[in-house]
Amino acid sequence: MLERDEVVGDVTEADQTTAAIAGSDLSLRRKLLSPRTALSFVVLAAIMLLLVTRFDIAWSETWEAVRTINLGWYAAAVAVHYLTFLFRGARWRLLLANAARGDESPPPLPSVLHAGRIILMSWFVNSIAWFRMGDAYRAYVYSNESGASFARSAGTVLADRLIDLTVVVTLMVAGIAVLLIGGQVRPPLLLVLAAGALLVAVAGALLVMRLTRRWVAPKLPARIESVYHRFHEGTMGSFGRMPLVFGLGLAGWMCEVGRLFLVVKALEVSVALGLVLFVPMANGLLSAIPLTPGGLGIVETGVSGLLQLELTVETALAVALVDRTISYLSIILTGGAAFAARQLRSTSRAPAAPEGA
Repeated sequence: MLERDEVVGDVTEADQTTAAIAGSDLSLRRKLLSPRTALSFVVLAAIMLLLVTRFDIAWSETWEAVRTINLGWYAAAVAVHYLTFLFRGARWRLLLANAARGDESPPPLPSVLHAGRIILMSWFVNSIAWFRMGDAYRAYVYSNESGASFARSAGTVLADRLIDLTVVVTLMVAGIAVLLIGGQVRPPLLLVLAAGALLVAVAGALLVMRLTRRWVAPKLPARIESVYHRFHEGTMGSFGRMPLVFGLGLAGWMCEVGRLFLVVKALEVSVALGLVLFVPMANGLLSAIPLTPGGLGIVETGVSGLLQLELTVETALAVALVDRTISYLSIILTGGAAFAARQLRSTSRAPAAPEGA
């Protein structure tokens, strides 16, 4: 097994990573403020305009439902939503510990709170940037703060995502079962098939990684092979103590189920229990599609469409939009504040440029 401080040629992987992402904080700020990011908000505006002009929606009814919201239930929904970062932080910390089990001098682990804050910042980045850049940002922050291998840190993030998808499919199947037993609502066949396809994709991804390490990696240039081995170790090494890992994942997603349940209570509408369980899982699948930052436009349309299995289009839109004020807009505010605070700390700690530089 490769040691964390092993030198490849005359340069350690840490040095390679540092060189590759030198000035990354500044680069990330530029990307977040780029025209591409602004385009995502234009996309959302276009979708909203389409809904207003092309569909027969009584927006006054939607607004009335939102205006009369019970603020106590809404505040409870916000609180329950943010509990997910504690469970997710604890799970990722456990994965990092799993991946470092064979190290003679393992890198320091973040606290549960700090791991949760890093995940919150990564969600913020995912919410305003394309192609789930926040996942790479999470690995970068941890490797930058701990001195751990960036490639292996990225591997633990991939393992976290694969476990997340497995939990989503499990809860989605549970929601489908409840809906079918209740007989009130039939879940969309497309999403049922998507859930099955996801499990196949997760298994396929792990198989490809094993085959790549055995047959492809040895043929790569030494530096690339070293980086891949670390990435592979981070991913495969994370899969330990799975009952606890899976349990923390379930707890994290049940917070999101609880958020929707409390939003429904806040709007004083009635939705089948199976749908309350099913919709957040569909939300998770839709937001994972990297077509727009944070699934902008895709999630709102998909969630409201699912809720229309039981609610009027106006009420379904009210639930979807209120839910997104928590799962999207509040992340922009809280995650953005955490991101800005880290940027300020990084700037204050940066060494001054030498005179004449």
